[in-house]
Amino acid sequence: MRLWLALLLLILAPLAALAQPASLVADRVFIEGDRRLIAEGSVEVLFEDARLTATRIIYDQTNETLQIEGPLVLSEKGDETVVLASQAQLDATLEKGILTSARIVLDRQLQLAASEMARVAGRFSRLSRVTASSCYVCEDGGPPLWEIRARQVIRDEQERQLYFDEAQLRVAGVPVFYIPRLRLPDPTLERATGVLVPRFRTRSQLGTGILVPYFVKIGDHADVTVTPYISNKTVTLEGRYRQEFRNGRLSFDTAISRDDIVPGETRGYFFGEGEINLPDGFVLDFDLELVSDDSYLSDYGYSDADRLDSGVYLTRTRDEQLVFGGLTSFRTLRASEQPTERELPNELVELRIRQLLAEDPVWGQLWTFGDIAALARPSQDDGVGRDVSRIGAGLDWWTSANFGPFVADAEAEAAFEAYAVDQDSNFDSSLQRTRLGAAVTLRLPLERQESYGARQLLEPMVQLAWGETSGDAVPNEDSEVVEFDEGNLLSLSRFPGIDRYEEGTRLNYGVRWTRYDPAGWSIGLTVGRVYRFDDTLQFGGDTGLSGTSSDWLLATQYKLGDTLALSNRSLIDDSLNVTSAETRLAWNNDLASLAGTHLWRSAAPLEGRDGDLSELTLDGSYWINDLWKTSAEWRYDADSGATTRAGVGVTFENECLRVDLSLSRRFTSSTNVEPATELDLRIALTGFGTGGEARRVRHRCSG
Repeated sequence: MRLWLALLLLILAPLAALAQPASLVADRVFIEGDRRLIAEGSVEVLFEDARLTATRIIYDQTNETLQIEGPLVLSEKGDETVVLASQAQLDATLEKGILTSARIVLDRQLQLAASEMARVAGRFSRLSRVTASSCYVCEDGGPPLWEIRARQVIRDEQERQLYFDEAQLRVAGVPVFYIPRLRLPDPTLERATGVLVPRFRTRSQLGTGILVPYFVKIGDHADVTVTPYISNKTVTLEGRYRQEFRNGRLSFDTAISRDDIVPGETRGYFFGEGEINLPDGFVLDFDLELVSDDSYLSDYGYSDADRLDSGVYLTRTRDEQLVFGGLTSFRTLRASEQPTERELPNELVELRIRQLLAEDPVWGQLWTFGDIAALARPSQDDGVGRDVSRIGAGLDWWTSANFGPFVADAEAEAAFEAYAVDQDSNFDSSLQRTRLGAAVTLRLPLERQESYGARQLLEPMVQLAWGETSGDAVPNEDSEVVEFDEGNLLSLSRFPGIDRYEEGTRLNYGVRWTRYDPAGWSIGLTVGRVYRFDDTLQFGGDTGLSGTSSDWLLATQYKLGDTLALSNRSLIDDSLNVTSAETRLAWNNDLASLAGTHLWRSAAPLEGRDGDLSELTLDGSYWINDLWKTSAEWRYDADSGATTRAGVGVTFENECLRVDLSLSRRFTSSTNVEPATELDLRIALTGFGTGGEARRVRHRCSG
């Protein structure tokens, strides 16, 4: 026992410099002479987070060196780094030495094969006559899909960087690129300063160009990406800044251009957003959207937005309280709105507070609320330049109780608002209004369990609601567009804002039915309608809510696990004519995905839609095999019988390479937006800062 203990202590002595004790397992351990200790036969050494296996280890105590005979394998940090070699001679601390026929595998992605590897100062590895690739090497000895050959590579294990001397990129064995010095990030490094994957782009208005992003790491929580974009028709510099705080985040995107589209002018945009968590539960959000001209975003494909809004918002949400304050600035990019841009609202200030006053298990909840809002237009002309301010306050109450199988809900609210109106002679400068509302809802939830496990839920429901306003007529700024759907079937008011309030006595009624099948699918149906005792003439015929009886609301949905989701919402009048319909489809499996929406609306003059609206959008993808994926998108305007947007794409991706090629076309045009075609090509060599883990699908070897 003493002999074995002495032998173990001797062989582990070279490893004692490490922070933690090491352990050795071998088939045979013996001493040769007085100074040489030998372990052989399935030798395994474990120390800290590293594991070394070899066929033979010889420790020479005279010069304190380790001679290791392979094949040897050294793995560190859960296989994040694996070193393989035929043999090695190292010092006692494993920090210096030479490995022959060495190969390093980094993050199970990138392989560095060298005729010789020297370890220096426990931090650097110097590899000679190196081939680097993350591609699978076929057994027939053929070249990998891509490789980088270099005279020498220095790996800095502390900074996790790779430095190549006389680097040559080869594709299928053919040299295509040479650079004397090259620095690339170790794939174990998530963020590193350096050049990112270039992008080749052809756009009809901008010509053919290249974008070369340069990423700059600023500490652990911030970074900047600067991207020069150069083509035969533009010189553009793009930028992005991101930062994470302990109590928030922010990001900014910008670009500045000189191009042939608007010669002699400097064009650009600046978008920013952020969120900051303040003391006492407050959250500050901001959103900034600025652009030099109306067509810049569409010319460069940065955004399809045709209306921009910038704002600062302060929010606090608690179980018993909601506080919101905001300042928003609007800008339109629509050509149709340019002649009247000064007549559109451009500044909005809001403050809303909602506070729970009392809560009782029987009597329910009593809330108080208040709001302040101010809306301004640039125009000084009467009527079209109207500016409006509003202040209001009120109470609302809600309770619920069970009566046998029935569930009864009751709610009521009362509010007072005062308005100040400028630059509109159709209204007095000072207006006051009160509004009152109440509703009682009765629901009968019924459940049925079928013999083989399916479950059905049926819920008839009816609501008697009443609303009334008194005082002055006020301008309508926040309730121009009204939607009738299953979300507001039972509602005190279907207007989205405050300026309009649903009046009169009405009966809201309907039924909901849902069936859940144990096979993993479900189907649901909602049918409902509104009956008014008197027509208040508040809703136009295009909303489905006009007259004493509204259109029938019909909403259906079908869901099959995570594979298929299909839904439809329609409004149908008494003549069984569909006045509005929206259908959505989402389907996917391991090979393909498809998503589509069909929207149809009848003409709505009050909403600025003189004709019917019919639009179809589709997008999907399909894996042809393990390596190739196709995708497509299509948007079609059925009213004009024309495609408004279309695009196709193809992706090749294996364990070491990703290629994305896409072609898209925007067909629509206006006075400030031209039709545009864009061709985009991105090529990424997996293993050098491409992010994520490489796919395990290998390219196919010939034969």
